[in-house]
Amino acid sequence: MFDVVTEWAFHIHLIMAISWIGGSVFMFILGVSLRDKKAQQEVYPHVGPIFGWFEVVALISLLSSGAVLGMKYSLFPLLFNDNGTPISHALNMKLTLVIILTIATVVHFIIAYRTNGKQRTRTEQILSRGSSMLILLLNLFVMHYAIVLRNIL
Repeated sequence: MFDVVTEWAFHIHLIMAISWIGGSVFMFILGVSLRDKKAQQEVYPHVGPIFGWFEVVALISLLSSGAVLGMKYSLFPLLFNDNGTPISHALNMKLTLVIILTIATVVHFIIAYRTNGKQRTRTEQILSRGSSMLILLLNLFVMHYAIVLRNIL
């Protein structure tokens, strides 16, 4: 039974990672290309909530399936007892980035949810855009360490 769950966990993890990273790239391109304030006010209130809730589901799926995969491949002892090996280093880097990414996502989601269709304060604008850019960059680094781990395993 556990083997079936872990096989599905790998597929779910992969599909959610593709969706998560692809979605953040799309939203970045959308944000850069929509320079007109009026266009932004027409698009974001409709696209933002749909994307935001999907991203919450994707993040929960990624964290859950990642935990299952960590158990399957006995990665937790390597994660919590750094022995200087490439796999231990990659696990620690990926976990650190995922923690920061999760925090940035929560900050961004809360601001976006609270201010959807409303005027943001300067602080909210900076935190929202900064967390959005951070999410995009962290996604690329998390993907790098995922590839490193997959190559090692």
